Amino acid sequence: MSVRDDSRSLHGDLVQLRRDLHAEPEIGLDLPRTQEKVLAALDGLPLEITTGDRLSSVTGVLRGGRPGPTVLLRGDMDALPVTERTGVDYSSRADGRMHACGHDLHTAMLVGAGHLLSARKDELAGDVVLMFQPGEEGFDGAGHMIAEGVLDAAGSRPVAAYALHVSSAMFGNGMFTTRRGPVMAASNVLQVAVRGAGGHGSAPFKAKDPIPAACEMVNALQTFITRSFDPFDPVVITVGSFHAGTTSNVIPDEARFDATVRSFSRAAHARVKDGAVRVCRGIAEAHGLDIDVEFVEQYPVTVNDDTEAEFLADVVREVHGEERFTWGPQPVTGSEDFSRVLEEVPGAFAFLGAGPPGQDLENAPYNHSPLALFDDGVLGDGAALYAELALRRLAV
Repeated sequence: MSVRDDSRSLHGDLVQLRRDLHAEPEIGLDLPRTQEKVLAALDGLPLEITTGDRLSSVTGVLRGGRPGPTVLLRGDMDALPVTERTGVDYSSRADGRMHACGHDLHTAMLVGAGHLLSARKDELAGDVVLMFQPGEEGFDGAGHMIAEGVLDAAGSRPVAAYALHVSSAMFGNGMFTTRRGPVMAASNVLQVAVRGAGGHGSAPFKAKDPIPAACEMVNALQTFITRSFDPFDPVVITVGSFHAGTTSNVIPDEARFDATVRSFSRAAHARVKDGAVRVCRGIAEAHGLDIDVEFVEQYPVTVNDDTEAEFLADVVREVHGEERFTWGPQPVTGSEDFSRVLEEVPGAFAFLGAGPPGQDLENAPYNHSPLALFDDGVLGDGAALYAELALRRLAV
């Protein structure tokens, strides 16, 4: 039987695992119940299993029947601080926590790939690392796993690394997509605190009001972006938090705002890092105010290796059919800590449409929504692609 045929036979088990994970979501780096479920699902397979020291990661190494290089497959496992409102019968039982980004599907798919590859270990000309990762949602789980040695788990560094991410709305059900080069944005945070001298709202000339200056910074940052960056190498700054004052007739001592900063090239990232700080400092100085401004770097640009992206596209077409693959026209503005892996190892990151079949993509709830729905029907296809990527890449 083919890998795809075998993946269909795993469907029931993968659905059960995915729904068990969905009903009991965990956030961050410490996912003890999730780790327990993954270890149980891998039990009995010929894997060398290790778990993380500072996080609830699981790493499985499958030794092939013949010597050769190493390939890494990543699946993230953590949920989000979202209260679920889908109404499905396996909804989250944890208040304020939900698998709203589909990581429960990623975990189940990678478990499925472990089963498919274990059944074919004698065919493998090399080793496969299964990277079950906590803390993708803002906790840099990939960075922690790299620090704990996941890239050297098999004894030799991977020659290629692959990850899949499901989408509830961007792509039609069962459609795979990726692109060459940048595939997801870098994510950083600009944190600004403007300090003046408080006073009575009726006499602003006797105070040093930080609010107008902070507002000026918010607007100036938008002009800085539109006048300093090529629209074909875009940068996005969005202020998502602004706090100042307590009541209408009191000028506060301080105004604070935080902004997310997205960029798609290393050059643009370096320029926005320096320029955004300079803009804010300059306005503060012009107003005679003090300022603390910090550019906090989170995840770098997720950059696919061109050759590995082409390879992934070819495997999708051969395994699932020409009609199930499309090249992405532009990067996705979200970010990913799989970028850490791709900075160290050539590889590819791809998306899989997993919203309910036939839904209106324009109006469907997007990833991270409390209403986001994901279709169990894609689990076998994702597992099959993971397995085929490893099998075929090691046969090169």
